[in-house]
Amino acid sequence: MPTDIKSLDLNLLKALDALLDERSVTRAAERLALTQPAVSGMLTRLRESFDDPLFVRTQRGIAPTLRALALAGPLKELLCNAEALLRPQAFDPATAHMTLRIAATDYALQAVVLPFLAVLRQRAPGLCVAVVPAQHLPLHERLERGDIDLALVTPERTAPDLHARRLFDERYVCVMRQGHPDARRRGLSLERFCALDHALVSYDGGSFHGVTDEALERLGLRRRVALSVTSFLVLPEILRSCDLIAVVPRRLVKPDSGLVVLEPPLEIPGFTKTAAWHARTHRSPGHQWARELLFELAQAGGLDVE
Repeated sequence: MPTDIKSLDLNLLKALDALLDERSVTRAAERLALTQPAVSGMLTRLRESFDDPLFVRTQRGIAPTLRALALAGPLKELLCNAEALLRPQAFDPATAHMTLRIAATDYALQAVVLPFLAVLRQRAPGLCVAVVPAQHLPLHERLERGDIDLALVTPERTAPDLHARRLFDERYVCVMRQGHPDARRRGLSLERFCALDHALVSYDGGSFHGVTDEALERLGLRRRVALSVTSFLVLPEILRSCDLIAVVPRRLVKPDSGLVVLEPPLEIPGFTKTAAWHARTHRSPGHQWARELLFELAQAGGLDVE
């Protein structure tokens, strides 16, 4: 009997299983798609490994020894377990329990995660979602370690060796409270736009310069930014309480927000939102299902709050 499992070939066990079932070297060879001499050679190695003849010749073929018969049950179980390791794990969202860790900015939390959760809770109530801030994180390292499973970022922050898929393209709009003196205008002139007091979001904190200012600088113009905050989530409440205006991503403005939406009087480049993940979870059935749901919502417009 071998004392080290490393010395026993799994293919030999498959041959032993076939010989036990078929009681014939010829039929076992046909079942294994091997030649008869090859199976005979495997039987020789099996006899050496188990220190037992295993089979004896009879007029009708071969008959197993008591040792071989004792091996039959455990052998079937071992081979079934080995085959199960190679089969894709079944995933039923209605009964599954797993945790999905998502890295997102506060923009992605509102524009992507919230509508995603609304559907996820219906289709997979046993899934737990943990959302962590995406700003300043070493995303690739955290995806590799398994600290996060999915990152909602822009293409610029997606490493080349990560899997990624585009969710949608975002554009900017100008918003203000419904009672703002300029809310009834059909549009803002560039001059009026620059004359008003603005608020912006600076994730770094304290910056009064953003993508809108870069667009204005290309025209030789400037605006006055009176307020800088670190989160989009607080910005709507601020705008409803004063006469500041802001240029924000369109998907953050809900129909019942109490804010008026106007097109900016200049071209402001938008951005693309992508989902990125590591090869570690690429073939995981549960993670595949969750990503496909996210892509399905993005394609159908379910991630759009307009």
